Amino acid sequence: MQVSGTFLAFAVLSLLTIGGAVFMISFTRVVHMVISLGVTFLSIAGLFVLLEAEFVAISQILVYSGAISILMLFGIMLTKHDAKDEGVSKANKGWLSILVVAVFFVIAFWGIQSTPWVAPPDNAAAVQEDNATQLGVEIFTRFVIPFELTSVLLLVALVGAIILAKKEEDNE
Repeated sequence: MQVSGTFLAFAVLSLLTIGGAVFMISFTRVVHMVISLGVTFLSIAGLFVLLEAEFVAISQILVYSGAISILMLFGIMLTKHDAKDEGVSKANKGWLSILVVAVFFVIAFWGIQSTPWVAPPDNAAAVQEDNATQLGVEIFTRFVIPFELTSVLLLVALVGAIILAKKEEDNE
């Protein structure tokens, strides 16, 4: 088996993605959780680049790595925390989570290796020529209602977070 640069990049990015997700679950401090979640989001964007979906990768970086991580940090700063809550240890849950991730990795690896992959059609090159334009046309023609509902949902979540933060401030 010959190792190519693409395979090596995929291996590193997938390990960073899984590692960041496991660390996010394992850490006890919220700021460390957000940083590891940011590593996971950036690694997923790298995987999108390997799939030649550059527009989705840039959207991943802008929306998740930037906006969601900053929104989570603002949510952390606006809520009240006790110092004793930050250092709570999760006894023996680390080994269990490592075991579950290892079993999941083995099952996923076996599934990927045993799947008979079909060759892409001949017109696949034409489909991938300008994927940003095609994606924009699809979103704003066929999927405009789900797109707008998602924006309304995000706006409601933002307003709800502000109301919750304001209620905690009033109770002090």
